[in-house]
Amino acid sequence: MLRNYFKIMLRQLLKNKVFTLINLFGLATGMAVCLLLVLYIQNELGYDNFHEHGDHIYRLAMERKYPGRSAFRGSIPPGIGEAVKHEFPGVRALTHAVMLGTEGNRITIGEKKFDKEKMLLADSNFFRVFSGQFLQGDPYTAMARPNTAVLSESAATRFFGSPKKAMGKQLKLGFSKWTISAVCRDWPKKSHIPFNVLLSDAGDSAWQRKEYVYFGPLTYLLLDDNASAAALQAKLPGVVDKYVAPAVPPLFGETWQQFIAEGNGYNYFLQPLKDIHLTSALEDEFMPTGNGRNLVVLGCIAAFILLLAGVNFVNLSTALAVQRAREVGIRKTFGSRRIELIRQFLAESLLFSLFSLLLALIIGALFTPLLNRVSGQNLSFAWFMQPIRLLLILAVTIGIGLAAGLYPAFVLSSFDPMDVLKGRFKSSRSGIALRNGLVIFQFAVSVILIVCTIVVNRQMQFMLGDSLGFKQDHIIALDRLGPMWMNKVDYRQAFLDELTRIPGVDAISKCSNLPGDDEEGGGYTFVTFDGTTSRTDRMMQIDESYIGLLDLQLLQGRPFSKAMPTDSLALILNESAVRDFGLKNPIGARLICKEEGFNPGKGQSPYIFTVVGVIKDYHYQSLHKKIAPLIIANSNKFFWHTAAVRVKGDHFQSTVAAIEQTWRRIYATQADFHFAFLDQQLAALYAAEQTEQRIFTIFSTLAILIACVGLLGLATYSVRQRTKEISIRKVLGAMPGTIILILSKDFLALIGIAALIAFPLSWWAMHTWLQNFAYRVTISWWIFLLAAALAVLIAMLTISYQAIRAATSNPISSLRSE
Repeated sequence: MLRNYFKIMLRQLLKNKVFTLINLFGLATGMAVCLLLVLYIQNELGYDNFHEHGDHIYRLAMERKYPGRSAFRGSIPPGIGEAVKHEFPGVRALTHAVMLGTEGNRITIGEKKFDKEKMLLADSNFFRVFSGQFLQGDPYTAMARPNTAVLSESAATRFFGSPKKAMGKQLKLGFSKWTISAVCRDWPKKSHIPFNVLLSDAGDSAWQRKEYVYFGPLTYLLLDDNASAAALQAKLPGVVDKYVAPAVPPLFGETWQQFIAEGNGYNYFLQPLKDIHLTSALEDEFMPTGNGRNLVVLGCIAAFILLLAGVNFVNLSTALAVQRAREVGIRKTFGSRRIELIRQFLAESLLFSLFSLLLALIIGALFTPLLNRVSGQNLSFAWFMQPIRLLLILAVTIGIGLAAGLYPAFVLSSFDPMDVLKGRFKSSRSGIALRNGLVIFQFAVSVILIVCTIVVNRQMQFMLGDSLGFKQDHIIALDRLGPMWMNKVDYRQAFLDELTRIPGVDAISKCSNLPGDDEEGGGYTFVTFDGTTSRTDRMMQIDESYIGLLDLQLLQGRPFSKAMPTDSLALILNESAVRDFGLKNPIGARLICKEEGFNPGKGQSPYIFTVVGVIKDYHYQSLHKKIAPLIIANSNKFFWHTAAVRVKGDHFQSTVAAIEQTWRRIYATQADFHFAFLDQQLAALYAAEQTEQRIFTIFSTLAILIACVGLLGLATYSVRQRTKEISIRKVLGAMPGTIILILSKDFLALIGIAALIAFPLSWWAMHTWLQNFAYRVTISWWIFLLAAALAVLIAMLTISYQAIRAATSNPISSLRSE
């Protein structure tokens, strides 16, 4: 029986080669695209799943409230974790960790030097909270002693030749030596805590002190199996009242009640370990996180693409069913039962779906490398080859096959053979309504995707464009300029002086950070000279060249000047800082800093800073965040570690090469040459969004293409059905343009209805997505008109070939064949 079904299906497919190719291409492509999106989504969902007690690990994070704004941070005061453990017995263990970064930290082993290592500084409890597979050493004692290190397997092999040879050896980092106490297997890549060198900071008094205000390391808690995270969360405000409140008056010069009344505060909360990658957006993450909302969007696209492919299959199957009416009539006349016909049509549909699945698996495997290049991931299509996943894919495929075959099977099997054989059969109103409804669905999805693609791309252009408030072109950052000691003299200024002699260097500024370095400059407390206002704001250090180099807009006063000796204690504020302090006449205002490093020290009068300038607010942070108050001090007086260099565009490569030669001559003994383009550094803030933008655009285009494939099939079928009508119209004098309009107007009406349905849905989707950004584009009315126009253009291009072919064909030949 199955063999007979297969023969009949093959005969029908060969008889309708065009429809077969359209159907096969649409369904197989839709399945393949859906599988690729599922592959990407599951990879994003699998972070931090390898820890033995992962369901009971939480990160303790903080919302630091300031007047009129909030900052969400993972780096919290070191004493808070201990206070929580003391107040809540359900905390089994806690650990602190700080990422040292991948740049600027050189490891020296004998004569060999290693840069760009991912180094984590953690306390002795790290492996009591997290799970690691150890090849050498003991996880519970490996970090117990100061200046010991745990290496990953690949790092141990790279440094010493093998894990066994690494044990007991030493590595040098800066002026410190660390003894290798253990080697573990490489830390899984799907972790929000990446490292290959783990340094023990056991015994560090800085982490053990009872500090409850200033930012410190990231803190993780392991709860007992029966402990309630919700109960712990409820106790956190009490921890703030008991430990933080008494520490505020000595530091801020005001009572806790005054501090809170001004809009300040500390709100601690727990983040489940497995949720961090997709839900967290703290200012000091170890690595860029994903976005759960964007995954939902991609998941919807995957579902829509599969639905569109299925809709195409159903639509063409129901349309072609009419052509098989005479076959059904003859078979019924010769005694075929209805149940046999239903089985046959369902079997044909299932076999076609299974063949499409086989083709989809091949397409998916071939295009996985392309998805890896677009997403920056290392995905493997072999993930689908596990039995349970293959069975799930097979079940979905069978469902598509049944859904596509049910309507034709039951409709065709119900035909009256006498009506069919006498030629009185034609498409039913319900069949036409079904096909029209499916076309509306297809193009409603297409219009939604077009609107979303336009808005997403406009938002990305806005974030990377000229609306940031400064110039970013031809600027590079040299970010490893820690003190360059030679004979007890800091040679950094000599290095910069050398750079000014390079012809292609246009300008240089020494600073603490450039725009896009979100992790710098948080939490510096300043008090007005009269003591009436205290604010904790972001801070950075620049010199007299910085404002001109970035082309920042000066609203009041002046920039720093070497000609002004008093400028060593001068400040420049942005507009937000002026508002934050309530300064009506900011120029000349005096502020006192409460922080170490910005006052002479204990027993001495604090520095008194004077405001000399006000700059227009600019986006020195990600556009995800509102522009925060910024206090700018003079880097000629205070610390700096970055040099911003503007390079002339016509000599860029030779200039960078000359800068590197100067670096190697003066600074290579401490670190390799490294520079970053400012525009690329800014783009890195939106790496996740750019990746998802590319994926969204590509797969949205594919979804629209699949919809067009279905429309092409229906247009071809419609032309065939109306061949006699078109020929008679042409004989009676109808022009080709009239014929094209007649064939197109029904589809255009359906697209108009689809657009009206799609407009409110797409507006809601994009309005929700844009809430992720503090600064965003507006969803203008013209976007919807453009999307509708594009949908009409796509539809017309899709059906134009068949319409033009029908309009220009010889009517005599068509009527003779009829």
